[in-house]
Amino acid sequence: MKNSALDVGAATAELLAAILPYVPFDGWSAPAFKAAVEAVGFDPALARLICPRGAVDLAVAYHRAGDAAMLARLAETDLAARRYRDRVALALRLRLEVADPENVRRAAAVFALPQNAATGAALIWGTADAIWRALGDASDDFNWYSKRMTLSGVYSATVLYWMGDTSEGKRDTFEFIERRIEGILRFEKIKGRVIELPGMKDLLAGIHAPQRQRP
Repeated sequence: MKNSALDVGAATAELLAAILPYVPFDGWSAPAFKAAVEAVGFDPALARLICPRGAVDLAVAYHRAGDAAMLARLAETDLAARRYRDRVALALRLRLEVADPENVRRAAAVFALPQNAATGAALIWGTADAIWRALGDASDDFNWYSKRMTLSGVYSATVLYWMGDTSEGKRDTFEFIERRIEGILRFEKIKGRVIELPGMKDLLAGIHAPQRQRP
């Protein structure tokens, strides 16, 4: 395989598919990455070029693939007839349904390490951002940050609950989601009142979503 013709996305997907059988036993680890590289027949140096952090980069790819799968399923769903809160609940539910609890549990252990914590936090934020965008959020001010902050917290708590949920069909997890969404709605109401306080609108006027910020 020549580097000039290397399709990094396709190669990463191939490595990701190859490592998944090893993750439940070895985690997102160096031995699992080595086994995946050998399984697809890549030169180890090339594999490290594709994934400089080895299995960590494949854990990142796994998370992002889950986001993409969730978005695909959302795109196939008629959301117009659903209440706003039900759309958020559905997105969270779909995000869990496209993931494997053991793979996520192993990834959580990796992203809990200090050197990977920022990457894990960015992935959670990215999932929240993907959900809000899919649901039509067009905010470009303080609301852009507050919505993603609250949903990131809900998603993180839900994943932790889901990993330990032994109820039939993950019923308890979906009830947990409903309770957490009530918290989001209460926060939005409180936020609305706070923004109306004297001086708050002027204070927040300079805050913009990243894509709208000037250099």
